[in-house]
Amino acid sequence: MKRRTPFYALIVMALAITHLQGCVVAVGAAGAMAAKVANDRRTVGTQLDDQNANSAIAYHWAKSDALKEEANLQADVYNGVALLTGQAPRQSLVDEAVRLAQEVDYIKKIHNQIRVAPPIVATTQANDIWLASKVRTKIIADERVPALQVKVVVQDAEVFLMGRLSNIEATAAVDIARNVTGVARVVRAFEIN
Repeated sequence: MKRRTPFYALIVMALAITHLQGCVVAVGAAGAMAAKVANDRRTVGTQLDDQNANSAIAYHWAKSDALKEEANLQADVYNGVALLTGQAPRQSLVDEAVRLAQEVDYIKKIHNQIRVAPPIVATTQANDIWLASKVRTKIIADERVPALQVKVVVQDAEVFLMGRLSNIEATAAVDIARNVTGVARVVRAFEIN
């Protein structure tokens, strides 16, 4: 019987470790998601309903050629409240986007923050992603705000904050966001407990 060299054993071990690391990452991500779901002030059913409503709005918008081709829209649903953000070049497109979002039965309230303007360019979108990350980081670092309860949306340097908070927590979150360099405006879309 031919004996395998240690080199082959090292290759097999390296491959096994690589595959195990992928499992560890997947288990870690699943654990983080479970922690977020468990610590959310919404029920699991409400969280799922919010995701479904978000998808339903996007689906309605996707059926409109004018919205697909001319507008940059985003919907975020939290506890049955829809925040509509983005840009559309004409008021008629903004009105169409709102009307289509209203067709989703689950939605209780709509915060229409769609701006009548040309869609923002990719560099502005990249800056918005960076700005959202800075705002989230500041909120996480501040003990006055339960960070897992705050949803941060940024469009063209405008920060929109959603979630279920007490008035004190909401005021603190807005104050934190206002003091982040690069933020042009902060809009509150909180549900106050």
